[in-house]
Formats: sequence, structure tokens, C-alpha cells
Amino acid sequence: MSTSGVEQGVAVADSEPPRGNRSRFAFACAILASMTSIILGYDIGVMSGAAIFIKDDLKLSDVQLEILMGILNIYSLIGSGAAGRTSDWIGRRYTIVLAGAFFFIGALLMGFATNYPFIMAGRFVAGIGVGYAMMIAPVYTAEVAPASSRGFLSSFPEIFINIGILLGYVSNYFFAKLPEHLGWRFMLGIGAVPSVFLAIGVLAMPESPRWLVLQGRLGDAFKVLDKTSNTKAEAISRLEDIKRAAGIPEDMTDDVIIVSNQKTAGKGVWKDLIVRPTPSVRHILIACLGVHFFQQASGIDAVVLYSPTIFSKAGLKSKNDQLLATVAVGVVKTLFIVVGTCVVDRFGRRALLLTSMGGMFVSLTALGTSLTVIDRNPGKTLKGAIGLSVTTVMTFVATFSIGAGPVTWVYCSEIFPVRLRAQGASLGVMLNRLMSGIIGMTFLSLSKALTIGGAFLLFAGVAAAAWVFFFTFLPETRGMPLEEMESLFGSYTAKKKKNVVSKGKEVVDEQ
Repeated sequence: MSTSGVEQGVAVADSEPPRGNRSRFAFACAILASMTSIILGYDIGVMSGAAIFIKDDLKLSDVQLEILMGILNIYSLIGSGAAGRTSDWIGRRYTIVLAGAFFFIGALLMGFATNYPFIMAGRFVAGIGVGYAMMIAPVYTAEVAPASSRGFLSSFPEIFINIGILLGYVSNYFFAKLPEHLGWRFMLGIGAVPSVFLAIGVLAMPESPRWLVLQGRLGDAFKVLDKTSNTKAEAISRLEDIKRAAGIPEDMTDDVIIVSNQKTAGKGVWKDLIVRPTPSVRHILIACLGVHFFQQASGIDAVVLYSPTIFSKAGLKSKNDQLLATVAVGVVKTLFIVVGTCVVDRFGRRALLLTSMGGMFVSLTALGTSLTVIDRNPGKTLKGAIGLSVTTVMTFVATFSIGAGPVTWVYCSEIFPVRLRAQGASLGVMLNRLMSGIIGMTFLSLSKALTIGGAFLLFAGVAAAAWVFFFTFLPETRGMPLEEMESLFGSYTAKKKKNVVSKGKEVVDEQ
């Protein structure tokens, strides 16, 4: 590299004092990348209340309604499947712009919908944007953030999803006062506005340094790393780690190099990821898919999408009361997601996941039991059971938000090797959205088949299985540099996991 690049940095690295404010730049990048998630969260949250009015206005059946509610996530599989290769091709930053464009068009289509096929077309376009956004935001943030604050910054997408969900609930409450045929259209259509600000904000973001290295743009990568590292020496060390992980020789130090290795260009990824993975990569893939599966299969989207219905079954008869209680769910979810984000780098990913899923199991068991009691005593006002139902909905979203919500995205965005990360993470997002879609499109039917209490007791059983999976398969990754993650996987023994946790703590201490 020329003397204007890394070599100049090496010359001053030893004498340069720490620059603690450099993490502010990484913080700003994470904020901008995560703005996509506000739009995503809004789209999810607003449908819970809008569905009440859409059903009446468009005269939908229960089956049509639950398909409308959950189909967004099935459509998002297209975006999730394409996001990995797209982000390797055009970069992480412009993939975020693409996601925003899909959101904008989808929101307008839904807002102006006049019939069921029209609104389903809007859901299709918005769903593609969801798939792109859910993969790219945590991946970009993880690749920009230094290891010491990666968990905190990588949790931002989940925080912004919850802020978006809360805004969707608030939108439901206020626009519900409009005439029925206008209220739900304003609820859905106004989601196009933030997309414009997102596109403008992305122009201020740098590209991911790891993507720049894969393109041979070492000088540009070093500039980004220099802005997001506490010292120039740390920036140089991060660049060398990325080069090593990407298969670029250490003696290649020009600002721009020709990358001849096909693997750095995204070729052969599916073979190394699925067809012939190493034991470590196989373990990483199982861990990623398992975390995403259990996050959704434990029923969070049933609560997010059908909160008014759940509160109706719990004994709240007024639509106004149901929407107010749903706003309370959004507030609790947002507050606890902030708590989880603040402690993920202190207590670690594994501990939060285990604590979260344990709390979800207890909450779901109590919720399912109380709803069953109410269901078996029709016509009676059981204040204790009603209070327990409302309370356990809140504790369920609280315990989800402190661990399973944010940590899923943090964990799966950081564990894959750099050349497998984008497409490996996209597989996890695809499974996540598939399970979310299945839950969204079957919850009403499941509730009729098992009763609503039985449905939540089923989710409790899934949460118990999730706890066992997390305890068995997930090593701790707190504080580990991204380029060293692969060394933590490949063994499922208790001895190996113990060593992994110790190693993670040593890395944190060193930093």
C-alpha cells in the first residue's frame, strides 16, 4: 500500500493515544443502518390493529385475514434469499437503499388498495424489502463495529424494529378515530414516509470494510476501520485480520489490489456452506438456523400480530381497550429491548438467550393456563385470570426482548466466516421469516383447533426445547474478533464450551 495508506498509519500507531470518541462514528453508522428496521417494525406492528378494520371494510374471512397477516414473511423469503448475493455484489450500503425502495413502493400500494388482491400485491413488494432489511442491517453493523462494542451495536436493528412496532401500535390507536375506510389506509400508507429519509441518510454511511477488502479496496477499508477503531494500531490489526480471513496475502498492501481468489468474490460459497462444510461451519450453520427457528417458533409473532385478539379472548371487550393494551405491549417490548442491548456485551450472548427462553417458558405456561381457565368459564368475569393473562403477555414480550429478540441477530451476524457471512446470515433470515409467516398464517386456525390457551401451551413446549438447544449447541462469542469466531465451533462437548467461554472473557479483558 502507498505511504498515504496503512504504511503511514503504522508509522504513528505506536505513539498515538487512544481515541475513545472513534466509537461514536461506528455508533452513527449502526443507527443509520438500523433505520431500515423502524420501517420493518412499523409494518409488522401496524397490521395488528389495521387488520380489525381491513377485515370489516374488505369483508374478509378469518382465513383471508390470517393469510394477509402472515404472508409478508413468506414473501420476504425472496428478499432474504437474494440479499446475501446482492450485498456481495453491490455492497452492504446500497442493499440497504434497495430495501428502503421496496418498503416505499409497498407502503404506497397498501395505502391505496381497494380490494384484497391489491393489498396482497402491496404486501408482496413490502415483503421483499423485509427480507433484504432483516439480513443486511445486522450484518453491516457487525462488520463495522469493533469487537468490544459489537454486541451492543449489532442489537440496534432489533431496538429499531421494536420502536417501529410501537409506532405502528400508536398509529393504530390514533388513526382508528378516522372513518373505517380511511383509517387503515392511513395506517399502512404513512409507512412510505420514513423510506425517503432512509435513502438520504444512507448517503452519509461508509461501506462495510470487510466488503471493501473482498473487492480489493484495502485503502478504502482502512479509512473506515480507522474511523471506527479506538487507535490506529487497532485499525491496522483489524485490517490484517480481515485480509487473512479473506485469503489475501499479508504482503499485498497497495490501496487497490486485484483479488484473484474466487472465494473472495462470493463464488463457491454454497458449496462450502451446505454441500461440503467443515465441522466448524456445519456447527455454525446449525447454531444459526436453530436460534432463528426457536426465536419465531416460540410464538412472538402470534403476540405481536394478534395482541388485540388475545386481549379480546382474555376479557377486554372494547376495541379501544384492546388497542391501548396493545400499545402497552409495544412500550414494554421496546423498553426491555434497550435493557437487553445494554447488557449483551457484559453478560454474553449465551447467558441472555438461556435466561430469556426460561422466562418465556414460564410466561407462556402461565398465559396458556389462564386463557384456558377463561375459555372454560364462558359468561363469567374472572378478574384474576384476566389480570394474569394481561400480565403474562407483558412478561412474555419482556423476557423475549431481553434476550431472544436482540441476541438472535447479534449472534448470527457474527459467527460466520467473512466470505460466508452474507449468504449464511441470509439462510437464517429466510428460516426466521418462514417460521414467522407460518405462525402468522396459522395462529387463528391453531387457536380454534387447540383453543387459544392450548396454542400458547404448545409455544411453551417449544420454548422448553429451545432452552435445551441453546444450552447444548451455542458457545459464547462475547468479545471474540469476527475473524476468530470459527475456532469456537466444531465441538459440542461441555469441555469445549467451557474453554470457549473462558477464551471469550480473556479477549474482553485484553480489550
